[in-house]
Amino acid sequence: MRSLRRAAGVGGIVAGLLLAYAAGLLTGALTDGGGSSGTPTASRSADPVAAAADRIATGAARDVDRSTLEQAAIQGMLDALGDRWASYYPPSEYASFADALEGRYTGVGLWLRDADEGAGRVVVGSVTPGSPADDARVRVGDVLLGIDGEGPGSVSRAASLLRGRDGSSVRLELAGERTGRRTLTLVRTTFETRDVAGRALDAQTRVVSVGAFTRGVGRQVRDQLGQARQDHDALVLDLRGNPGGLLDEAVEVASAFLDGGPVVSYERRGEQPRWLDAVGDGDTTTPLVVLVDAGTASAAEVVAAALQDRGRAVVVGARTFGKGSVQEGAELPDGSALELTVGHYRTPSGRDIDGTGVTPDIAVSPRQAPDVAERRAVEVLRGLRAARTPAPVPTSSRAAR
Repeated sequence: MRSLRRAAGVGGIVAGLLLAYAAGLLTGALTDGGGSSGTPTASRSADPVAAAADRIATGAARDVDRSTLEQAAIQGMLDALGDRWASYYPPSEYASFADALEGRYTGVGLWLRDADEGAGRVVVGSVTPGSPADDARVRVGDVLLGIDGEGPGSVSRAASLLRGRDGSSVRLELAGERTGRRTLTLVRTTFETRDVAGRALDAQTRVVSVGAFTRGVGRQVRDQLGQARQDHDALVLDLRGNPGGLLDEAVEVASAFLDGGPVVSYERRGEQPRWLDAVGDGDTTTPLVVLVDAGTASAAEVVAAALQDRGRAVVVGARTFGKGSVQEGAELPDGSALELTVGHYRTPSGRDIDGTGVTPDIAVSPRQAPDVAERRAVEVLRGLRAARTPAPVPTSSRAAR
C-alpha cells in the first residue's frame, strides 16, 4: 500500500506477477516502414502500438529511440487508466524503488504527497530525521515549487527528479506557511533508514515511532515492545507522518498487539475479499495509544484502524490521510516495473476509509505543537492504567478482629 512517495523510492507492495499483456504490446524489433512524406505505409506489425512505434521511429523528422517510445506508450496507458496511484519505473528507478522497500535509498530524505487542496501541487508528507532535508529545516506541509529549475509536476515526476547519485546536489524551491518562499541546495546521500525508534516519554511510558513500513519494521517494533515491557508499563505507537509501505509489515506490527483475529481485508476486482489475520500471540494487556495525523497514510492507517476497531488502542491526533487502496508492483521483462491499484481494503469492522481517513478517538488540532498530542496520550494512558488496576477489596470490621 502506498499513498506517499519517498523521493528516492516509493513505498508499495512488490509482487512476482508479470504484466505480460503490457509487456507483449511493447516488445519486438523495429522495422523499416519506408515510404515518402505524406504517404501512409503499412507496418510489418499487426499490433497497433508496435505499428505506431515503427512509423514514428522511421518516419518522424526528429530522431527518437525505441525505449523513449516504449516508456511514453506505457505512461499513456496508465494515464488512460485513471489510477492516481499507478506508476511506471524505468529500470534505474525500479532499482531505487526496490532498495527503498529494503530500507536503503539515495536522496535528500523526503516523502511527498499530493496537496489536499488541489491537483498539481506536491507537498512534503514526511521528513526523515537526520537527513539533508531535515538539517535544512524542510517541514511537513511545505509546498515543492521547483527542482533544479523545473516544475515538480506529479508526485512521481518530483520523486524522479529528486533521485540521483550519492554526493550530487539538487536545488529545491519551497514555500512554507511559516518560512515563506525559499531556495535550498541539498546534497543527496545514501541512507540505511532507521524507520523504528524508541524513547522514554516519562518514567512509565515508552514511545515507539514508526517512520515507514519498510522491510523488517514488524520485527523492530516487537523488539521495542519487549524493551518497553521491561522498563515501562504503557506504550505510545507514533505513526504521525508515516506514509505507509509494505502491507505484510503493517500486519506484523498490528499483530504485536493482537492475539489473532482480523487486521485488514482487501478485495480484488471480481474476487471475494481476502482477510489478513494477526499472526502469533501479541501483547494484549499493555495500555496503548496510537498517535496519528494528516500524514498518516495507507499501511499506517491499516494499523491504526485495526487497533482502533479491535478495541486494543486509543487513537489520538488528527484525521489521517485517507488512502484505502492496495498497489501491487510487477516487473517487466526489461527490468522496468509497473505499480497498479489492484484492490481496496477495509478495516476489521468493515470501514472503507478511502478519502475519509481514520477519525481519532481523541482529536488534537493539527495546528498544535507535536508535544500536545503526546501530553494527551499520557493523560489517556493514566486513565487506562486506572481502569486496569482492580479496586482494593474493603476489609470489614468483623474480619479485622
